[in-house]
Amino acid sequence: MREKLGKLPDCPGVYLYRDGDGKIIYVGKAVSLKNRVRSYFGAAAAKNPKVRAMMERARDLEYITTDSEVEALILESNLIKEHRPRYNVFLKDDKSYPYLKVTLNEEYPRVFITRRVVKDGARYFGPYTQVGAVNETLRLLKRIFPLRTCKQKEPAPRSRPCLNQHIKRCLGPCCGLATREEYRRVVDGVLLFLEGKQDELVKDLRARMEQAAENLEFERAAELRDQLQAVEKVVEKQKVVMADHNDRDVMAMARGRDEACVMVFFIRGGKLIGREHFILDGTGEMGRDEVITAFIKQYYLQAEFIPREVLVEDVVPGEIEVLERWLTEKRGGRVYLARPQRGEKKQLVDLVGRNALLVLQEVEAGRAARKEDLRKALEELAGVLDLKAPPRRLECYDISNTQGAEPVASMVVFEEGKPVPQQYRRFKIKTVAGPDDFASMREALGRRFARGREERDLVNTGQMSTKQAKFHRLPDLVVVDGGKGQLSSALAALEGQGFGHIPICGLAKEEELIFLPGRPEPVRLPESSPALKMLQRLRDEAHRFAVTYHRRLRGKRNLKSMLEEIEGVGAKRRKELLRVFGSVEKIREAELEELAAVPGMNRRAARAVYDFFRE
Repeated sequence: MREKLGKLPDCPGVYLYRDGDGKIIYVGKAVSLKNRVRSYFGAAAAKNPKVRAMMERARDLEYITTDSEVEALILESNLIKEHRPRYNVFLKDDKSYPYLKVTLNEEYPRVFITRRVVKDGARYFGPYTQVGAVNETLRLLKRIFPLRTCKQKEPAPRSRPCLNQHIKRCLGPCCGLATREEYRRVVDGVLLFLEGKQDELVKDLRARMEQAAENLEFERAAELRDQLQAVEKVVEKQKVVMADHNDRDVMAMARGRDEACVMVFFIRGGKLIGREHFILDGTGEMGRDEVITAFIKQYYLQAEFIPREVLVEDVVPGEIEVLERWLTEKRGGRVYLARPQRGEKKQLVDLVGRNALLVLQEVEAGRAARKEDLRKALEELAGVLDLKAPPRRLECYDISNTQGAEPVASMVVFEEGKPVPQQYRRFKIKTVAGPDDFASMREALGRRFARGREERDLVNTGQMSTKQAKFHRLPDLVVVDGGKGQLSSALAALEGQGFGHIPICGLAKEEELIFLPGRPEPVRLPESSPALKMLQRLRDEAHRFAVTYHRRLRGKRNLKSMLEEIEGVGAKRRKELLRVFGSVEKIREAELEELAAVPGMNRRAARAVYDFFRE
């Protein structure tokens, strides 16, 4: 790395540090790559514990030049989101935050919840941290605005309207009951509502209601009246916090040991329309201004709406100008980033900070309580099963099939009483014919522990790293979903692979009895037992994971068989359709012209496929 220092250009860009395994551990931006990167090798940087720890691990340096500091900021934010480096601050689980999506790229747009943001011409509102609040908002939108809820990108023509149209929850574009312009007007109302511009929406609805009444369209006027009253109820609940009626976001934070809670208040038209809080990891050695600055970069990277003003409690002084330029470009209009020192705006920032502290205290208190509950449950479980110590790692297995078809097994992992989804595994049962859960259980565990034994040997001899190995970690307790039969099969599989010493038990449904090897009578725990609840959560998660996988396989099989029902589409055409589109789901969504363009297809066959799925 020191050899590269002399070759660094004196221009804006992004730099990346990698560790000995080539993994990116830090991403940063700079006005001058030459000056910024060199600063990490000076005496001042060594005083910062986080920088010192990072540089001890760093083994390589890369950099990407850009034309401006704003471009460097955008690239830095994208790289942090993609690689999630260890020494960067990032939002916890930001990829799983829900958004409300308005599909403006469709002729008749829909509104639904999504967790993926893509550049497809749609409008996204969020991210939101409370899924319940998003669901409530969606229910409110469906109650106020009669938009279609069908899943097709374009509504298939129908001779009769659906139930939603009959109860005035849809305009019925599929039946020709609404023009594109009439439908789009409702969509415009949804956008105004989600942007917090309810006052404009109220004026528009009132004007349209009065116009409909003048035209003697009393039924239409009554519908608009109901819609207007629903919106006004929402407006009444909103608190006026600023007399200037401007749009602004207000941010402040509270911090714990190595995490921080950033609270955002959304003020639209001078009214507080909502708030969200976000937890950031890895903030222990950072200043408050650094945390807020890092949050601004990540939050507004995907935020659909950017207000004219953003009030913050603090921000890195040298970053204000570039952040304002970046936000201005994204918004398409001037954006001001302000740090109020006195007056009404300062009081508002302080209010947001107090709310952030309350949320952080709730999060920490809840976490501590859950940790204590899990500890007690594991200790009780160890006592019930005669274990030497509370089991740190639990693995649970379940079988799912439909009359022997598409049999699968699931392996679910809990560590310290909490799910570890990245370690879940699924198995397609290969050697069992018919609905034989005992044999399926024996095969699944036999394969899992045979693979575990092989990987442990490879890891011990240095032929495989622990990152590559997926089954080398052994459980402290194996749980199977079932009674004596499933338990016996699982125990035989463990002993067959030389792991008969690992504790194992079965949890039978209905009476929730715990079966143990060598004990003729099952153990019955009270319903309030923390240990029983732990096992039930583990068993239910294994069951969910197995059923989900089984249904997916069964669905694929059923969809493939559907192609055989289409007249004029033989084996060769089916093969070409699947080769081009990759799945039956994509064939279902394809347009007529796309189907006709597949090799071997003609217009008539394409029409048969197109009509089949829409019928």
